[in-house]
Amino acid sequence: MRRYLLPAAVLVLLASSAAFASPDELGRVQFPTSCSAAAQPAIVTGVALLHSFQYQLAEQTFSQAAERDPRCAMAHWGKAMSLYYPLWDLPQPDTLAKGRAEVEQAQKLAAATERERLYIAAAAAVFQDNPQLTYLQRTQAFSDALAKLHRQSPQDVEAAAFYALSFVALAQLDPPNETSDREAAIALLEPLLKSHPDSPGVAHYLIHATDTPRFAPQGLEAARRYAKIAPDSSHALHMPSHIFVRLGLWQESIASNIAARESGARAAEMHHAESHYQTHAMDFLSYSYLQSGQESKAREVIAAEQNVVGASEDGIADQTAELSARTAVELHRWKEAAALPVPNVKLIWQDSTYWARAIGAARSGDPEAARAAVEKLKEIVAAREKHQKDQGYVVPQEKATDLSEAEAWLLLSEGKNEEALKEMRAAADRQDKQSFESLAIPAREMLADMLLELRRPADALAEYKTALKNSPNRFDSLYGAAEAARAAGDSSAAREFDAKLVEVCSPAADRPELRAAKSYLSASKE
Repeated sequence: MRRYLLPAAVLVLLASSAAFASPDELGRVQFPTSCSAAAQPAIVTGVALLHSFQYQLAEQTFSQAAERDPRCAMAHWGKAMSLYYPLWDLPQPDTLAKGRAEVEQAQKLAAATERERLYIAAAAAVFQDNPQLTYLQRTQAFSDALAKLHRQSPQDVEAAAFYALSFVALAQLDPPNETSDREAAIALLEPLLKSHPDSPGVAHYLIHATDTPRFAPQGLEAARRYAKIAPDSSHALHMPSHIFVRLGLWQESIASNIAARESGARAAEMHHAESHYQTHAMDFLSYSYLQSGQESKAREVIAAEQNVVGASEDGIADQTAELSARTAVELHRWKEAAALPVPNVKLIWQDSTYWARAIGAARSGDPEAARAAVEKLKEIVAAREKHQKDQGYVVPQEKATDLSEAEAWLLLSEGKNEEALKEMRAAADRQDKQSFESLAIPAREMLADMLLELRRPADALAEYKTALKNSPNRFDSLYGAAEAARAAGDSSAAREFDAKLVEVCSPAADRPELRAAKSYLSASKE
């Protein structure tokens, strides 16, 4: 009871200390608790780390709080929340058991305030001991508990941020309601960004909520603010690039991910973060180099996978294979794609390699090799979807997009043109209805490529234009649109697309297609 009867002056001190800018520059967090003055700074820092998804370091920080104040219930709440990655991985049984033990310890310590008890109840909803619950149900229970907390403490910025995060998590788990869930998150976060511009949770979760072609423009302010809010978080340095990539802002994405990779490496060296903070940034960096015309830089990123701090051999092999597959297909190096080595990793991690091999073989005029790669990809996709179901994810009933793309190119290589177009169009239509991965080569762009190859340039141009609405400033869409416009006799449109391609590319760009675009522009001025 000693903590509950503190003099008023000390309570004021505790409240003010909960709204400090972390010395580690993690952003401004307001999180007063009834824990001791010795534990309170660690609690606040832990919440800031949670908001930036620095989970390993967050758990260590909350453990420090528990050591400083053994009766601090919120320290155990924080340790439980450090095990819950709502947008990354679904918690498996061992993680659920570990988190539940922390929640039970928090409940035993009997938090002093109703607000703290509601925070603990929200964590309990996630980690409840009911193996029959789906992850969607756990997440919905988490959201419902946070809704109650938000109603009772409407001025609690961190509660509102976590509540918004629950909607983003629901959006990922419940596709039919994705749009409404994202809109609910955005409605909570946009006003908070204006009133609390230094809040790491508000800026971070708004980026995630708007990480779709439709909503991305609404996330730009948060993207440009977040890295400045929490410059000591490698994830905060990276996250703005989710919006930069959606909007085709390649140079900003490159700068963001170079900083994030370096920060992630430093954190891994100190055992404060796992290697994926580096590899995730490198994934975005490679893609952004390709879109800005920098082939050599993109290939340097692939080579640098060998030097990722803390990465396992399997992880290095997987990342190298994935970036190699994307690079070969993005660059239209079909023979390179067809001959990609199969990485010595688990079967479901070989999907990108066989996808690229199938497309590369088909576009190199080798339907037999393409068919062999497609058959292997079918096996991999079946295993991948089974694994996803076993992990608790909802797997769409529709055919996987990567498999549809590979099959469509195989059909084209076999001379089955209309069947190929039908398959690729179906994939593009499905993808456009979803919040597809921002680093993916759009199926809509592939449809346009296919139409251009079939000498239907007007139809191809229409599809390139649609692809560019969903994925602005993509190198191959701009280049393809210019080629289609020229073939269709629309020289004015061709000049516009050539000029845009030159504009979005780096001065250091070395992709040969860019030289062609510049040549066309020069010729048009003569």
